[in-house]
Amino acid sequence: MNILIADDEPFMIKIVKAYFEKEGFNILQAQDGEEALRIFYAHPIDLAIVDWMMPKVNGIQVCKEIKKQSTTKVLLLTAKGEDEDELIALQSGADEYVRKPFDPRILIVRAKKLLQMDRLIYLGDLKIDMDGQKIYRNEQDIQATHTEFHLMKYFIENRGIIISRKALLDHVWGFDYYGEERTVDTHIRRLRAKIGDHTIKTHRGMGYSLEENNE
Repeated sequence: MNILIADDEPFMIKIVKAYFEKEGFNILQAQDGEEALRIFYAHPIDLAIVDWMMPKVNGIQVCKEIKKQSTTKVLLLTAKGEDEDELIALQSGADEYVRKPFDPRILIVRAKKLLQMDRLIYLGDLKIDMDGQKIYRNEQDIQATHTEFHLMKYFIENRGIIISRKALLDHVWGFDYYGEERTVDTHIRRLRAKIGDHTIKTHRGMGYSLEENNE
């Protein structure tokens, strides 16, 4: 997905760009409103993150122009802190408004919500539809069972963390389940056969984890 970041502070762009690229986004950057609009008209943009106080053309004007011409989502950044300013931003057509300073991780969460990416998760060649409870590999439905989907969901929610068999049993099968922990191994083996062996890593004597380098 293409994200336009427009801000007249190069250091701000550098930080935000690094965080978003780590999440797999393609970043286009501008340091004033005119450049932001040139990029918008030259490239397909999924989300524009625009600073309010920019030279040449301010963020409010950029937002209005983008909204007049497209359905692209716009998130306005500003150091302004008055409620009236937020009202002006939203009336300009902005979909979201974030005050500076901010935690880049929160900005990413807000951006993903605007793009509805919190309901569609991408991991390499996999797409997980959280609402439809389906898993796709190369856009093909792998026909995951109820248990397989919920295993995948729990791994996603705890990516980068080693999860023990007992924890998987408790959270996927339920705390009142009294079956063997090896049940987990059987279901993970079946899930791997559908999604690929590289996605879920085995940690001997400890449990399993979702491989972050396949996000």
